[in-house]
Amino acid sequence: MRAALFALAGAALLAGAPAQAQSTDAEIAALTLRVQKLEGARAVKKLQRAFGYYVDRGLWQDAADLFADDGTIEIGMDGVYAGKTRIRDYLKALHGGQDGLVYGQLNEWVTLQPVVDVAADGRSARARWRDLGMLGQHKKHGEWRDGIYENDYVKEDGVWKIRALHLHVNFVVPYEKGWARLQPGEGLVRSEASRKMPPDRPSTVRARGFPEPQLPPFHAPNPVTGRPVTGQSAPETAK
Repeated sequence: MRAALFALAGAALLAGAPAQAQSTDAEIAALTLRVQKLEGARAVKKLQRAFGYYVDRGLWQDAADLFADDGTIEIGMDGVYAGKTRIRDYLKALHGGQDGLVYGQLNEWVTLQPVVDVAADGRSARARWRDLGMLGQHKKHGEWRDGIYENDYVKEDGVWKIRALHLHVNFVVPYEKGWARLQPGEGLVRSEASRKMPPDRPSTVRARGFPEPQLPPFHAPNPVTGRPVTGQSAPETAK
């Protein structure tokens, strides 16, 4: 009798082993994906901040190297520049046409308020950032810039890269005058660099600058309600 009971118990354990193994494998896979997404979000933040620091000091090639081979950049009304070489040349033309900053140039691209969402497969991501620019030339001029990034990122061969950088510029205004005295359309214009070096593609959106309200589309839904963020109030629930 005892032997029979031991035999039945052993059979039950053996029968349950595959199910337990499958459950363990599923948990390991879920944890692995979770770690990949967390590491991806951290890598994206590091990548974007590196871009800001490199552009701050006129390291155009280093900034361009952060992009995927088919990456793009779009700033304000300047249109879309595609590929590392064009991105480098555009950034260089935008800031004086030389490697490094010119003497007395201030070019601070302060990047704030990151909201990063990594795709379910852990191989791509989107992120929204706040841009605060402190720009100018010693004893000549100074400007403030305000804008929002909505960017795409991709993981290639284990390395995160910028796939599409899009800075929706709200305004660029003289330091002395500020944004309070802007006339409609005055604070957002196409750069001289873009006029001299036309983009590969036209702008993807109709730029609207301050004082006209601007709301670049949110890439992610509201994290509490799960609804898309459109800038319009959700309808009230009928009572």
